[in-house]
Amino acid sequence: MSAIKEQLIKLADEKYRMFTSSITPGAENILGVRLPVLRKIAKDIAKGDYISYFNEASSETYEEKMLQGMVIGYIKADIDEVLKLAGNFIPLIDNWAICDSFCAGLKITKLYKEKVWDFLQPYLHSLKEFEIRFGIVMIINYFIDEIYAPKAFEHFDRIKHEGYYVKMAIAWAISAYFVKQPDITLAYIKNNRLDDFTHNKGIQKIIESRCVDKSTKDMLKVLKRPRS
Repeated sequence: MSAIKEQLIKLADEKYRMFTSSITPGAENILGVRLPVLRKIAKDIAKGDYISYFNEASSETYEEKMLQGMVIGYIKADIDEVLKLAGNFIPLIDNWAICDSFCAGLKITKLYKEKVWDFLQPYLHSLKEFEIRFGIVMIINYFIDEIYAPKAFEHFDRIKHEGYYVKMAIAWAISAYFVKQPDITLAYIKNNRLDDFTHNKGIQKIIESRCVDKSTKDMLKVLKRPRS
């Protein structure tokens, strides 16, 4: 057993394990280590010999996978090395929490948006639920602007995956775009090729936003599609 895993086992909290399990369907082998603790460990690893860490890293538990994603976000390396490590890590993603945490940590994207956008393309065209979600959540975190909106909407229309976490990610993305780019997003809502569930969920998420006024919410309610 690695020193990292021994450390994680010692830090495990049964109540937190039960809580994490309750909100993360599909996640397996949860130890119950709190996220601030994982972040501290990840920062320490990122400051040291992180290459050796990745060469030896285990992915047996939820926390070990979460930790790997965090370390990638914290390392100080050039974009090519970060994306190489990201490409090795993405196949390990098997639940929404690891996916979304990993995306939020890839802040280097802000400096290399075009390069990362190109990197995302295979994942947005993937047939795997959490690879697609990775691409969509990256869009939500770093590409909510008028330049990337038309490209993102084209992807959303093309994606036909039936996975719940894909559909909900698209709905989330639509609401995020509406808050920042209401005009272009409203035009998309009126003329998209999404399935009814995703279309209606996107509108519902906008309606639930505190950033949207009541009259706009009332207008959007009319654009919901009837349930079949």
